Amino acid sequence: MSDKVLLAAFRGDLLCFVHVLLNALDMHERGFEPRILFEGASVTLVAQLADPAGDFHGLYAKAKAAGLIEGACRACSAKLGALEAVQAEGLTLLGEMNGHPALGRYLNEGWTVLTF
Repeated sequence: MSDKVLLAAFRGDLLCFVHVLLNALDMHERGFEPRILFEGASVTLVAQLADPAGDFHGLYAKAKAAGLIEGACRACSAKLGALEAVQAEGLTLLGEMNGHPALGRYLNEGWTVLTF
């Protein structure tokens, strides 16, 4: 298995996304090179996670500070009304595949892709 692991989150379920954060942080501590990708409905979680009063802001802030956030889908951010929050957080907008991140690129680069 590659040490490079992309955790691609598609669901807009905050409790599901907490597991993405926890796993990315755990993998990072174990010496892996994890990256988190906000895709699909998960882009709508950025505003909640960025809110310092939010229950899971601490986990998000820790992952962001560690450089574990790969970016967010450009098309989904625009379509689902999350573009402003994504840009405010300074997250990279990815969209090389008709506005969406191309998971095939990560596979070609040797990443293991896990979807949530």
